Amino acid sequence: MGIRVVLEVAPKRTFASALDWPGWSRGGTTEDEALEALLDCAPRYAAVAKRASASFAPPATRTDMEVVDRMRGGGVTEFGAPGKPSTLEDGPVSPANLKGLLALLRASWTTFDTATERAADVELTKGPRGGGRDLDTIIAHVRQAEVAYLGKLGSRGPASANESAEEPMALLRSTFADALVSAVARTPPADPSRTRKLWSPRYSVRRAAWHVLDHAWEIEDRTP
Repeated sequence: MGIRVVLEVAPKRTFASALDWPGWSRGGTTEDEALEALLDCAPRYAAVAKRASASFAPPATRTDMEVVDRMRGGGVTEFGAPGKPSTLEDGPVSPANLKGLLALLRASWTTFDTATERAADVELTKGPRGGGRDLDTIIAHVRQAEVAYLGKLGSRGPASANESAEEPMALLRSTFADALVSAVARTPPADPSRTRKLWSPRYSVRRAAWHVLDHAWEIEDRTP
């Protein structure tokens, strides 16, 4: 079996996500475009896997990837995010799987931090029409998203998570990791949220890792 891929298909946009490699997700206007984008991004994701000390062999061609699930996308898909969990992400998570998920998520966070540090003293390039958020706005956006993702894991964010200092971001991530461990163990987190429809642990990591890597790579591409 090749690398397992799930497709999330909406009328105007499709996402391809590697089921066993959270964060490795790319979009396109069609299924073929999304799969090609995923393949093209494999060497970039390999650097993340290396940070996580994970044994990752980038696929050479599309034949090295196998579509194992195809889901109907919705408004989130069209907006530009992989917003549909796969039923293949349900079920128990073993201690070894949890260790791997945490390692890849932390490697994704480190990739983002490295990108922001390198871009700290430069102005990010703009798009052809002058668009594009500045670095501080991207960092704030990522932080706010991670607070929301934490709620989907069933936990509240730390009170200081919305501040701009480095320490609160570290506290937010520590809280996320603790909430993930609680979700896998099916025990309440230290500070439960009121969210009723929770994400599975696997999908939570896939979505969080994709988002932080998407912006890390955006920053890298826009750093002169």
